[in-house]
Amino acid sequence: MSHAYRAVGWNRQKRIYDFTLAGGVALYLVLFVAVSAALKPEATIETLLIRAFGTGAFLLLHLILAIGPLSRLDRRFLPLLYNRRHLGVTMFLLALGHGGFSIVQFHALGDLHPLVSVLVSNGRYDSLAQFPFQALGLAALLILFLMAATSHDFWLANLTPPAWKALHMLVYVAYGLVVMHVALGVLQAETQPLFPIALGVGMATLLTLHLLAGWRERARDDELTAGDGAMVEVCRASEIAEKRARVVTVAGERVAVFRYDGKISAISNVCRHQNGPLGEGRILDGCVTCPWHGFQYDPATGASPPPFDEKVATFGVRLDGDRVLVDPRPNPPGTHVEPARLVES
Repeated sequence: MSHAYRAVGWNRQKRIYDFTLAGGVALYLVLFVAVSAALKPEATIETLLIRAFGTGAFLLLHLILAIGPLSRLDRRFLPLLYNRRHLGVTMFLLALGHGGFSIVQFHALGDLHPLVSVLVSNGRYDSLAQFPFQALGLAALLILFLMAATSHDFWLANLTPPAWKALHMLVYVAYGLVVMHVALGVLQAETQPLFPIALGVGMATLLTLHLLAGWRERARDDELTAGDGAMVEVCRASEIAEKRARVVTVAGERVAVFRYDGKISAISNVCRHQNGPLGEGRILDGCVTCPWHGFQYDPATGASPPPFDEKVATFGVRLDGDRVLVDPRPNPPGTHVEPARLVES
């Protein structure tokens, strides 16, 4: 969390995850090169490595973009979200291997600097068949580098969460550039329908997942109102599972209403770390725990336990029988609000 930074916050889960990821990537590269060499013995090892790194990076990019919506649709995918940064850095390293081998093979032997050669050696921007697709890949690689270099809480804190989030949303621009890089590059010479179909299926899958997740989130934005700033009835206490939350929208803001140990508290649904949905987390060790990266907050104060200093807004809450009423006016982050007490029946 925020009080100190380490290069990687290792724990047993991350070690297992990274070991599995590294082993899977290595196995993919070896199998890809071995099978391709058997099918096309005329191909050089450099060409096989370029293709192995490129396809590996492209597959991982699809997986990375699918993790977000999958986690919103099914909580069983949340562990992948927790470790997504390591997946992103691995994907960048594969893309860097693809780009590095390509630049050396195709642009390192001329008079121009290899990077300049990528940009100026082909000026056929008016031709789909001969479009300079390598420049598209280089632009995507630059975006992926910026994202990989800032995939750390140090940069998240110093850039501020909104700026960091905006920077990392450029992954969709990078994905678009990579799709064009593939479509205008390798697919121009491809005679088999398998690869264009695979590309189309990948794009359609990502679009479908994002639309489904967006549709589900939109249903949560139906705003509850009471008028004149009065308390808003948001749900029944019996509808909230123990140590879980009900997410509602009041006064234009999502509020997570938690039930725990015979009490009800309401805090902002937005985690200070990466805007994670606190209401989709649960209470562990007495604290609301963000499902994305484990940041914690006291449900009564909205403040992280010492030595951490993150704070979120709290909301006044009271009970009328089983009805849960929330004050739509947020308190300053970290303000203590006495929880409403459930009456034993």
